[in-house]
Amino acid sequence: MKIERITAGILLCTLLGTSAFSQQKTLKSKKQAELQIPRLHLQSVPSLEKSGQALDTIDTSNPAVKIILYADNTWKYWRTPEDILSSPVFREYWNTGVPNPYQVALSELPDKINIWVVDTLSNYRCPNRTKVYSKFGIRHRRRHQGVDLPLHTGDPVYAAFSGKVRLSKYMRGYGNVIIVRHENGLETFYAHLSKRLADSGDWVDAGQIIGLGGSTGRSSGAHLHFETRYRGYAFDPQWLIDFETGTLRHRMFVLQKKHLGENSKYVPESDDEEVEIYDGDTRDYAVADSIAAVRKAEQEKAEREAAQAQYHKIKSGDTLSGLAKKYHTSISAICKLNPGMTAKSTLRIGKEIRVR
Repeated sequence: MKIERITAGILLCTLLGTSAFSQQKTLKSKKQAELQIPRLHLQSVPSLEKSGQALDTIDTSNPAVKIILYADNTWKYWRTPEDILSSPVFREYWNTGVPNPYQVALSELPDKINIWVVDTLSNYRCPNRTKVYSKFGIRHRRRHQGVDLPLHTGDPVYAAFSGKVRLSKYMRGYGNVIIVRHENGLETFYAHLSKRLADSGDWVDAGQIIGLGGSTGRSSGAHLHFETRYRGYAFDPQWLIDFETGTLRHRMFVLQKKHLGENSKYVPESDDEEVEIYDGDTRDYAVADSIAAVRKAEQEKAEREAAQAQYHKIKSGDTLSGLAKKYHTSISAICKLNPGMTAKSTLRIGKEIRVR
């Protein structure tokens, strides 16, 4: 078929992964990814939008790779889940009951972990495009292992990457939570859902709706708690995703061991810890919003007064009493509008003063 002949070269380069071009691109990405965190966008990827209706699936020379044709005249490569699931990453440390099944010491991890986040055979979708409400790290003297993304109850929550659901259950702190393991070893957490739409063992594609936003568990308002972990060690999801634009920052990401810590394996044990973090941020944002509102009101008041201000250019014979009568005001009011002016001040011809 013509489309197979056109794409054969691309497929060969993609599937072998050992061409000089691929090696150069990888090395360049590794060098770039050494930048200090938070890292800049390197080979960024826009969030996947809903594709058109699939019309046909075409076989390629590799049985594990297909070409999907869509009604909107677009097409993409697609790798079968059966092929991906053959990786040992979906067998090792597999546990459907606990958030962190890994028993890996930090010292066992390599200094640099090269993670291909997406390639030509995989996709990405921002789980919830919005401003980050509560950031990763120490928040109000508590350890916060993810980011909180505000949403409305019932809003769709998307799988960021394709993978297999390891855990889907209700947990006291997380509420309804889904944990998806991905072929590159990453795991993504989606917590406080009002409804879980995927079960343990399910395969989910990037962009698939796996749950609905909510406020289950210890949560003081509807939001998505989202985590990214490698071998049980949490790192800031914002190193990977720009949530405000929805953009994935890197196709290839270098996670450095020195940016992790033993407490990165932390899983909230107290029901109150997550809600205290969220409540603390809510108070911070309320104070900031209040200050901003006061400043905005003051600015708007000053702008209104400036728009209503009236000025008079002094002419021969003008007096303060005469100007007060003319502009329906008082001498004292005119003096207040003109710093340094008193009832006995001499009016200089040609000078402009404010009278209202």
